Amino acid sequence: MLRGRFAPSPTGPLHFGSLIAAVASFLEAKTQAGEWLVRMEDLDKPRVQAGAADGILRTLETFGFEWDAEVVYQSQRGELYQAAFDQLGELIYPCSCSRREITDSAVHGIDGFIYPKTCLNKPPKKHIAPAWRIKTADKLIYFNDAIQGEISQNLSTDVGEFVLKRADGIFAYQLAVVVDDFIQGISHIVRGADLLDSTTRQNYLQMQLGYCIPQYAHLPVAVNAAGEKLSKQTLAEPLNSTNANALLFRALHFLGQNPPIVLEHAPLKELWRWAFTHWSLTNIPAQRAIILTY
Repeated sequence: MLRGRFAPSPTGPLHFGSLIAAVASFLEAKTQAGEWLVRMEDLDKPRVQAGAADGILRTLETFGFEWDAEVVYQSQRGELYQAAFDQLGELIYPCSCSRREITDSAVHGIDGFIYPKTCLNKPPKKHIAPAWRIKTADKLIYFNDAIQGEISQNLSTDVGEFVLKRADGIFAYQLAVVVDDFIQGISHIVRGADLLDSTTRQNYLQMQLGYCIPQYAHLPVAVNAAGEKLSKQTLAEPLNSTNANALLFRALHFLGQNPPIVLEHAPLKELWRWAFTHWSLTNIPAQRAIILTY
């Protein structure tokens, strides 16, 4: 059975960009008689906003979403991440480099600086809590994205040896999301293209851990006129639940589904019925970002 998920970070309320990901992942699962789960990615506790998780769930309910299992919270799953971390064994090594030391001796990759392997064959510095990195292979990793097409990366030269556990003890997103998707049996991942460049890192971890690799579909990200992704940092407006039907209409239009204009102010249930009948992943533009003009 197809199983999808929506995994927001409770650092603030949902915004239009969040709605796009929720709508697409929900419809892709439900129109194929699959299941749709909700997971709170609240692992980075310093960034979590009090009450945001409950607010997200209330907003989803108001918009007509229904999930098929109990909501999972990453902050309660540390033992699972530690077990996977331990399983990686000799692929993991400690790194005591400061951010300044890395930027002074590293080159830019596709997603930040490429770590120059300074600590690979050195003992960690005394009295400094290390981060923990994973060794990467010098070979191409491919996957076929249902929207963006074939993607390939050489982790060693494009990304470098990335962090799996931070110096403050918090497990990195790349490890946590891989473990969660495997344990929850997620078969299809529909999410924003801002995470497209992370996918080969996750594929690499899946292969090292012996996990099945899900199918991926990366949606164009909603950006403002300056090209910035809608987020709390760019002051994206929270979703207004009293205007749920119009916002759902806008989300479907953004996703290339082209609902009839007569449905713009139709009751929410009527708009969902149309969406279930007409949903097509192939109609979504194969772009990484789309500027919001309305």
